[in-house]
Formats: sequence, structure tokens, C-alpha cells
Amino acid sequence: MTIQTILILTTANIDTGTTLQESRILMELYNGRPTDLTGREDREIRVYDLLDSLGIEYQRTDHGHADTMEACNEIDAVLDVLICKNLFLCNRQKTDFYLLMMPGDKPFKTKELSKQIGSARLSFATPDFMLEFLDIKPGAVSVMGLMNDKDNRVRLLVDEDVLKGEYVGCHPCVNTSSLKIKTADVFGKYLDAVHHTATTVKLIGED
Repeated sequence: MTIQTILILTTANIDTGTTLQESRILMELYNGRPTDLTGREDREIRVYDLLDSLGIEYQRTDHGHADTMEACNEIDAVLDVLICKNLFLCNRQKTDFYLLMMPGDKPFKTKELSKQIGSARLSFATPDFMLEFLDIKPGAVSVMGLMNDKDNRVRLLVDEDVLKGEYVGCHPCVNTSSLKIKTADVFGKYLDAVHHTATTVKLIGED
């Protein structure tokens, strides 16, 4: 059921001067899962199945591939949630893996995080590990992927500022839809159900 349609007006600088051009992006906000699942990936449908089974309410918007921060910003404006970066990381030996949730406008410094979790030489993990542990492809990294991490190979790290918001925005394991879920439900009912816990970190964007 569509609950509202939101028109976002964005402005962009034109090369010839300071003239502003409006671009209109029309997205619809829905309550719950799609009524028609035709063409939806199985990994996405499994997210809806789990959230529904847990009694977790969520809102959803569908969109094109969210491959840039600009696209993510527009989506987050529709959902009216904190812009959140989800980074899939590993140590140098590729034996320890981490999913980091942090505000999108906060710089990520590997040294700062390494000191807090006691893991040196952090780097981005390869897509192969992402698919193996989270059943997610690049561009769709999400806390929802932890439902596929049956062996708890991935440790969830969350910046304290993410926990301050009433809601969290995330992908349902694909980057053509986005969800708005209560923060308390994500870090309560959901994590309990997928047998993961979150480690809170404090990041300020400095080494």
C-alpha cells in the first residue's frame, strides 16, 4: 500500500555560472513488502520474509541502482533517515571480517577504527567474501546480510551516532530497494534473530 509520494527537488550548478537547475525524482514510499514479487531476487524476498516473521514494521522505496552517494542521499531524503555508510572490511590476513555502519558524512580512517577493535591493517574485503558470507553483491552492503552469515564470520561494528537516530535506512540485500526500520528493532529483534551482536565504536574521522 502506497502511503505517500514524495517529490524531491535537487539543485545542481551549471558550468556557465551560478544558475541552478532543478531535477525532480519521484519515489513512492510503501508500507511493508511488495505485493508483486515478480522479478525480485530471492535474497531480497528472504529479507521481507524474516522481517515479517519477526513482526518488524518497515517502510520501503524502490529505485534505480544506488551506486553513488548522490543517489543514496536522494533515497535517504525520501525515507527521512540517517545517511549511513556500510563498509565490509577485513584484516590483513583475511581471517577477520567486519561490517561497519557509520554516518555517511563522517570520514573513515582505518587507523582510528583499528585502535578500537585491536585489528591492524584493515582494508576493504573482496566481493568474493561479501557474497560468501553475506550473500550480497557490491553496492548493496547492508546489515540485513547478517541473516546469511550462519557461521558468524562477520563482526558488526556500529558508530555510536548511528544508534542515536530513531530509524535506520538499509538495503534489503539488493541496491534497487531501500528500507526504513526502527533502530531499536534492527539492534534488538533482528540481531537477536540472526544471532549477532553489535560492537559500538566512536569514530570522529581522525587517525
